[in-house]
Amino acid sequence: MPREAWEKLISKEKWNNVDLRDSRYGQVIHMTTAAKGAIEFYTTEEHVVRHEGPELACELDDKVAQAWVGHPYYDVIDNSTDFNAKCMRMMAAVCRRIGVDVADRLELNSKKHKYLVKSISDQDSWPPYKEFEVIHNYLVTPDPKMQARVRKRGRDGVYTFTHTVRRPKIKGQRVELRKQISGRTYQMLLNQKDNKHHTIFKERRCFIWNNRYFQLDIYKEPCHPRCLQLMILETYTTAEGKDFDAPPFLEIDCEITDHPLYSMHNLSLKDYHNMEIKAGATESTDTFDYRHIYAQAECSENGIGVIEFQ
Repeated sequence: MPREAWEKLISKEKWNNVDLRDSRYGQVIHMTTAAKGAIEFYTTEEHVVRHEGPELACELDDKVAQAWVGHPYYDVIDNSTDFNAKCMRMMAAVCRRIGVDVADRLELNSKKHKYLVKSISDQDSWPPYKEFEVIHNYLVTPDPKMQARVRKRGRDGVYTFTHTVRRPKIKGQRVELRKQISGRTYQMLLNQKDNKHHTIFKERRCFIWNNRYFQLDIYKEPCHPRCLQLMILETYTTAEGKDFDAPPFLEIDCEITDHPLYSMHNLSLKDYHNMEIKAGATESTDTFDYRHIYAQAECSENGIGVIEFQ
């Protein structure tokens, strides 16, 4: 809109530029376009509303960023870090503004850690938690280095549906596109199910303990025998190995972060004998128990060991 037209509009409506900018929102966060400093990741593919090229994207970004200059609580999140850290910085800015304590979850060196759970205590010792049924199906992709899957998540007959596409890494960064879809689209995408993979059924428990958010996935039948009774805990933290303060109502075997045998993609494979395993684990068999492949792990009484792999 030309400036003259804007001036006429605010005069007619008796608006005020300062009031419009400063009074409507408690905080404004500007996420700098990838076209500035991360051009390799800028794309119009899979974006319904983004159609401008990088040059126009930079021009529009400058205008939007400048429009909010002067707001009392204005944060600009640039591309000085990778995308995951960029999102962490954005969430940390929101939490600081509203005074939410998220422990170390949003520290820049925080990442998702996964732990193999040996047993869980009875429900009386648990904090309040939400329980969901989760079903994953992997889909056929045109590139073997690409992964695609759909997820059905919910309870009591009410579900949400998600479509995720994980592309090959670019400059060491994993590119993952995730979007909500309708139940109808979910059913259509199931026609592309990859028959090389089992359907994954889980019971997911979500809870907060010591100001940290956790997800516990309990694999359910029908499943491959290697997944029977498999329980995996996930959380974001900066703690490594034995420094991790585990919830006392869970007995942790060891940390399995980044271990290829425990990726959901590999766990779902029907022909896992031919899977390339970059770990010192024992040879796979039909009775192979994934709960006990410690490889080089040291699961001692003094803390949580870490599975080492090359």
